Amino acid sequence: MNITFPVIELFDRYAIACVKWQRTKSNDDELAYYQQQVENFDMEIINEPLQSLISIHNIIWDLEWQLKTGVEDQLPLAEIGRRAIAIRDFNNKRVAFKNEIANLLNDSVLEIKQ
Repeated sequence: MNITFPVIELFDRYAIACVKWQRTKSNDDELAYYQQQVENFDMEIINEPLQSLISIHNIIWDLEWQLKTGVEDQLPLAEIGRRAIAIRDFNNKRVAFKNEIANLLNDSVLEIKQ
């Protein structure tokens, strides 16, 4: 099976896999799969936006962890709302970095959020 991802999705999934591995060490196969795919690109050209993308995924992980583990009832509603807005804002930054990577690698597929 030969599945192709747009560059923006490949590097986004790679960034997520990097964060997951840093935090859990539980996804060796997933990370290896994406590493094999991204090796076909000039990583030096996209190092800066890729590191920013990884950083954003780390921030989103920190904002979401309690909401994903079922202890959100321990958070005040105002805090849940604050996190939801922050996640939305960081996701917008994430899209910008994904599109920057696509532009640097001359890929025409961009993500458009309205």
